[in-house]
Amino acid sequence: MAKKKSETYYVVSYRDSKDNDVKRLTVRSISDSNLGLTFVALSDFVFKDSVIIDPGEEDLKDRFADTQRLHLSIYSILSIEEKGAANKGLKFKHDKGQLLVLPTHRSEDS
Repeated sequence: MAKKKSETYYVVSYRDSKDNDVKRLTVRSISDSNLGLTFVALSDFVFKDSVIIDPGEEDLKDRFADTQRLHLSIYSILSIEEKGAANKGLKFKHDKGQLLVLPTHRSEDS
């Protein structure tokens, strides 16, 4: 499916756990994952319709043909590029950057 120039989309580079290679995937939607705080969900995959065949993209297209949503660990994501004229920015319902880590108290006799 081709993407429109004015539409916002994201190019996500991540390290694939299957073969440890860096993959680039284009999606229209990135959101919180229901798997936990260290995951994000990618959906609405975008693949180019082109006469020139890119084996890497064809492999990803086949691999994610029936996938509704891909949950990736934040530790495997290398970068997220926001593309398109109408940049809207990423907004998460549960902002992972606002987590507060409380200090642990040590006992006095240690």
